[in-house]
Amino acid sequence: MKIILAPDSFKECLSAQEVAAVWADAAREHWPGAEIVEMPLADGGEGTLDVLAAAMGADICQVSVHDPLGRSVQASYGVAGETAIIEVAQACGLQLLQSSDRNPLIASSRGVGELLMAAYGEGCRHFLVGLGGSAICDGGAGMMEVPGIKNLTEITIELLCDVNAPFVGPKGAARVFAPQKGASPEDVEVLEERMLKLAARMLNETGVDVTNLPGAGAAGGLGGAFMAYLGAKRISGIQKVLDLYRFSEVVEGACLVITGEGKSDAQTLQGKVPLGVLQNAKGTPVALLSGKIENSPELLRAGFQKVLEVSPRSLSVSEALKPEVARALLREAVLTL
Repeated sequence: MKIILAPDSFKECLSAQEVAAVWADAAREHWPGAEIVEMPLADGGEGTLDVLAAAMGADICQVSVHDPLGRSVQASYGVAGETAIIEVAQACGLQLLQSSDRNPLIASSRGVGELLMAAYGEGCRHFLVGLGGSAICDGGAGMMEVPGIKNLTEITIELLCDVNAPFVGPKGAARVFAPQKGASPEDVEVLEERMLKLAARMLNETGVDVTNLPGAGAAGGLGGAFMAYLGAKRISGIQKVLDLYRFSEVVEGACLVITGEGKSDAQTLQGKVPLGVLQNAKGTPVALLSGKIENSPELLRAGFQKVLEVSPRSLSVSEALKPEVARALLREAVLTL
């Protein structure tokens, strides 16, 4: 009897590794003697660095960069041979700011460029870049201001991304994601105008039109800057991670896979961790255990055998996000399977 535990992180609460560990303890109690396989995952957002570094045996390096507000912060990146693992949230993530400090009108992606230059200086020429969890909506302008970044040569960049958003428009970076980063309706209009001007500049300077390019709106438009200026290619983040972990081989002979995330809804089916797990499970039953669940019927129709909301609706978000509370709820959820 083999059970695979393959969660994403529970945003602003527990890392994927912490979730997997809690589930493993509960699973060993619930199914004595079963083979329990812990496989914490990520799709390009927070936690991607740790997950990829573990899969690739990468060394973790640290460098001082500018955070979204221009303050000095220590950011980490991974190095495996000539491959660098860059998680943009390390330099411009929401987790670096207090809620009251979140302001995409002034938040900059400069630190991401500094991370890239540091890794390039270490001899890295291939970059795996996780786009997710950013606090910015500057279209990559801050990143591209870093000295030397437009002159990088003989590099390849893969963008790990589950977002199809274009650079601008009703489904673009400003209108869809900026409000989640602290932008008011008025701010959104200012940001949209800035992004339109940036798109025009990119077209003029590179010949690449990012306006409607899928994924160009990821990470506040960083996706577009990477594609236009640095020739980056967008790939499925979760598929890259699953391939590195040889998930298709590990799942052979398993009787159950448990996956989950902080909140599951219609966006889960756009390429997030649980969908990737489901699509690669080769018919093995997959249970989805997430903090909050919306669109349960749609998720069940997608093929999840069971969909379970971990946090009671009566519990406040602030209480549910407390690590000790989350651990207890996650443990109880496994014991009910």
